[in-house]
Amino acid sequence: MTYKSMTKSQLADAAGVSRKTFSAWLQPIRQDLRRMHVKDTAHVLPPIAVRFICETFDIDVS
Repeated sequence: MTYKSMTKSQLADAAGVSRKTFSAWLQPIRQDLRRMHVKDTAHVLPPIAVRFICETFDIDVS
């Protein structure tokens, strides 16, 4: 599957949770995202981060 850039809100919607809950989910993997050069304040996530998040939390964005 090819992943595209997405906002955190779009990913939260795909996961079926609120933006606030989704942000809480990201806290344990914050260091992993930083290694991908994703800032904590980023609104739009690059494809590599979207893929990592989708695989980590089993989110279907297709």
